[in-house]
Amino acid sequence: MTTAARLPQIAIVATPLSSASVVYGMYEMFKCAGRDWSWVLNGRYGESVLDPVIVASRPGEVTGCNGLPIRIDLPMSECPAPDVVCVPESLLAPDHRQVGMFELEAAWLRRCHANGSLMTAACSGATLLAEAGLLDGHEATTHWAYCETMQRRHPSARVQAQRALVATGEGHRLVMAGGGSSWMDLALYIIARCVSVEAAMQVARLILIDWHHVGQQPFARVARSTQVEDALIGRCQAWIADHYADPAPVAAMVQQSGLPQRSFQRRFKLATGMAPLEYVHTMRIEEAKHLLETSELPVAAVAEEVGYDDAAFFGRLFRRQVNLTPPQYRRRFGGLRAVLSVHGNA
Repeated sequence: MTTAARLPQIAIVATPLSSASVVYGMYEMFKCAGRDWSWVLNGRYGESVLDPVIVASRPGEVTGCNGLPIRIDLPMSECPAPDVVCVPESLLAPDHRQVGMFELEAAWLRRCHANGSLMTAACSGATLLAEAGLLDGHEATTHWAYCETMQRRHPSARVQAQRALVATGEGHRLVMAGGGSSWMDLALYIIARCVSVEAAMQVARLILIDWHHVGQQPFARVARSTQVEDALIGRCQAWIADHYADPAPVAAMVQQSGLPQRSFQRRFKLATGMAPLEYVHTMRIEEAKHLLETSELPVAAVAEEVGYDDAAFFGRLFRRQVNLTPPQYRRRFGGLRAVLSVHGNA
C-alpha cells in the first residue's frame, strides 16, 4: 500500500494589515493549480497539486485592513516549516514603520527561513521581510511607493524599484513581487517553481492573467514629491511644481534659495531623496505621462511642452525611467484611459 505524496505546503500570512481579497485570491490560485484545468476541458475536476493554508500569529480569525474577516487555518506555532511562505501586502502608509507591530510574525519568518522555506512577499509585504532582517545584503523590491522608504530604513538591502519581481539570496529563496496586482505574478512564479511551468500557464489562462513584464515604472507616480520638513526646500518644491518646464529650473531654484550651489544640492537631496535635476526630470516625465494619456499631441510636442527641446533626448530619458517608449506608453495607458472613460460615462 503506497502513501500519497505530500503536497507542497504554501503558508499565506494574514495580519490586520492584510487585504482579504489578496489572501483569498492567492489561496484560490494555489488551490486551483492542477484542479480546474481538467474541469474546463472535460467537466471533471483534477487533483490540487499544492496545499495552501492561511496562517497567523494566533488561531481563529483576523479582521483584515478593509474590515473583512480572514479565517485562519493554522496558528504559526503549528506551522514551523512550510515549503513556501507568502506575505501579502501590508496596508500601512509608506512612512509608517512596522517595528514592534509584528514581532511574533517576524520571529516566525526568521525561523521559517532558517528551516529552509522559500520566503516570498507581494507588494508592500516585502517590508515585513525587511523588518525581520531577511533582506540585509540582498536585492529586493516592493511596491514603488515604498521603495525609497525601504532603502532608507534598510540601507544594506539593494532595492530595485524598477523590477516587478526579484528572486535573490542563497538558492533564490527570497522572492518579492512589486506592485499591487503583482501578487498574481508571484503566485504564478510559485506554481511554476513548485509544480511546473505548464501548471502555472494553465492557471494564467483560466484567470486571464497578463504578466507584468515591463516592471513597475509605467505605473509609478511621483512618490517622493510630498512637502518636506525643510521649509526653504519646500518653497522650492512649490515653485518647481509650476515651473518645471522653464529653462534652467535648477539654477532658478538655487538663486531663489539664496544658498551656494553645492549647499543647495546637498540640502535638496537630504530633504527629498533626489538631486534637484533628478527631481526636475521626474516632474517632467510625470507630466509627459499625463499628456500622452490624455492628448493627441505628437511626441515631439509633448517633449517641448514639458521642457525638452531635444525630442530624441526626451525619448531616451522616458524609456530609461518608464521602461516603455512614449508611443508604447500612449498605446498602453491612453487606450486604457479611453476605455475606462467610455464605460465610466455610459
